[in-house]
Amino acid sequence: MSSETVTHHGGCHCGRVRWTVDASQSVVAWDCNCSDCAMRGNTHFIVPSSKFKLMGDSERFITTYTFGSHTAKHTFCRVCGITSFYIPRSNPDGVAVTFRCVDPGTLSHVEIRHFDGKNWESSFDQTSIASFSKADGEGDRNSPSFSGK
Repeated sequence: MSSETVTHHGGCHCGRVRWTVDASQSVVAWDCNCSDCAMRGNTHFIVPSSKFKLMGDSERFITTYTFGSHTAKHTFCRVCGITSFYIPRSNPDGVAVTFRCVDPGTLSHVEIRHFDGKNWESSFDQTSIASFSKADGEGDRNSPSFSGK
């Protein structure tokens, strides 16, 4: 498995929201069962916000939904409704990228881990999810071999 960092391109269904993200070719994606992620079927990998960039005029097509603690910023395309990325409660310093919204060809492996969003506090304490949005030099958090804590 390669942990080489590449620039992934992706976006929403209609193409009005486009972005790039610098991440490993092999990522850890989180399947969350919180009330929002479960309904959307969102499985995402997390990167530091500095590794994510919106392209062109994408921002004008994005709308945001919040609930509960209002820490998570659930973004989606106001035209097609797809959530291709958002700011997660677990990592407010990062971006959660929906792995299925990455253009084909740059992801070589996706390890899916479970995050129990229905029991958010205990799951947050028992996983290494918070480490995935930390900057370079603190370990490769988005490599399946990284153990966290």
